Amino acid sequence: MSVELLDSPRFYGFRVRRQIAGKTYQEYFSLKENGKRIRGAKRAAARSQADARDAELSVLQKKAREKAAKEVHLDAKGQVRGILCRLKSEKSGSKTPVFQIGVMSQMQNKIVNTTVSINKYGVDEAWHKAVDFFVAHKKISKRSRAYKDLLAAKPSPAQVRRLTGQTGKKRKQ
Repeated sequence: MSVELLDSPRFYGFRVRRQIAGKTYQEYFSLKENGKRIRGAKRAAARSQADARDAELSVLQKKAREKAAKEVHLDAKGQVRGILCRLKSEKSGSKTPVFQIGVMSQMQNKIVNTTVSINKYGVDEAWHKAVDFFVAHKKISKRSRAYKDLLAAKPSPAQVRRLTGQTGKKRKQ
């Protein structure tokens, strides 16, 4: 519910405000008529009008969120937003390259995280496991264009080394 009662010297009435796909929708419903505050049935009518508009905007907001959830976003480095290539510090102190997945789960309605080891599975299989986890929680069909785009965004082994800061050469001790 994003209907607020504003009571200031500049305006007295209801404001409906929602953010939809990066754009703010804001509308005002005055509770003044001829310079005086309205009460009773007229006030209730203004409130129901504001609530109706809020319901319309709520439907648009929900559709926009669902659409955005199923889109693939790449950052400047070419990484998928939600799947990062990182070096994970193990308990032993060694650093392991992993794909780290952090996503707002549509199944659990909360943020879920996991990592997939690149050393254990190799770049190809690790990427596939990371994408499968990502699409399962985003409820993206494996037959969709978004799924194919995610698989195509797999970093090459050279990109993995660059993203994790590894040079590929063993260090002298």
